[in-house]
Amino acid sequence: MDTQIIRVDEGHENTGLLRQAGEVIKAGGLVAFPTETVYGLGGDAMNPDSSRKIYAAKGRPSDNPLIVHICCMEDLAPIVKEIPEAARRLAEAFWPGPLTMIFEKSDLIPYETTGGLDTVAVRMPNHPVAMELIHAAGGYIAAPSANLSGRPSPTLAKYVAEDMVGRIEMIIDGGDVEIGLESTIIDMTEDIPLILRPGYITKEMLEEVLQSVGEDKALMSDSSGQAPKAPGMKYRHYAPKGELTIVDGDLRRVVEYINEQTMFMQEKGHKVGIIGTDATIAGYSGDLCKSVGERDEEATIAKRLYRTLREFDDEGVTVIFSESFDTAGMGQAIMNRLLKAAGHHVIRV
Repeated sequence: MDTQIIRVDEGHENTGLLRQAGEVIKAGGLVAFPTETVYGLGGDAMNPDSSRKIYAAKGRPSDNPLIVHICCMEDLAPIVKEIPEAARRLAEAFWPGPLTMIFEKSDLIPYETTGGLDTVAVRMPNHPVAMELIHAAGGYIAAPSANLSGRPSPTLAKYVAEDMVGRIEMIIDGGDVEIGLESTIIDMTEDIPLILRPGYITKEMLEEVLQSVGEDKALMSDSSGQAPKAPGMKYRHYAPKGELTIVDGDLRRVVEYINEQTMFMQEKGHKVGIIGTDATIAGYSGDLCKSVGERDEEATIAKRLYRTLREFDDEGVTVIFSESFDTAGMGQAIMNRLLKAAGHHVIRV
């Protein structure tokens, strides 16, 4: 399959190109596109064959549900059985934006899109290209991240192309994304809304709108044995090609331990990559040492994380050590992704 790559520029007229991309989706094809979180791999959410193609293109297990993307609040009601008042309040506060809500699905949404579940995950992205594409495609795009299953989610179109050229019809290059981590997912079918995946929208932010918000017990644990109720809850995700280990503890000891292990791995012939911060990176001795920013700048760490993992792949790194980033706010989301990328391999020193 030939994959067409088109470039859209913010602030320019892109309607013609996006209308063309919308027609590809309407015809049952797949289009990768930018959102404010990561690049998505979009197909017609109402077409079972399109969802099957998404799973095939990604090599994604078919019980891992897809997120349905909409571009206006009026499009939510037809695809869900009911919209709880709590969901309306969250939508008013955070849509468009990096929040996905789970509802009981209506009969309009095929089970191929929901991974066989009676629930559907829905979000309204805060990105002009994504919003215009959804409208051009008919209002409902099913879209996971636009990467091969298990690999780091793409924050640049070149990484979409690396995984998806020859597998899908079109890639829309909209430049770098703003956030760099997938959306927060909250289950609105529970008596107390339950966070299933942490993201930019934190529990504290949600609790400013709702009186009570719970968290799934598997957020920071290995949930590979459980049936996935939302994207990213099962299976290994976000993983680079190199073996990743997280090192947690006193930072001075963390640096010492990583350098000790780096020397050992280099002697065995490995190329070692290290993820640190501006404050620690100069103290490391890896083959490729990358800072993801200041430790208290969570948004910067989140934005750089996946790109850093991809850059290690580009450089042929075979072993990776990363500091832990268990900080307030987005720290939980960052660690959730790191833990899954590392297969929950954590060394405490």
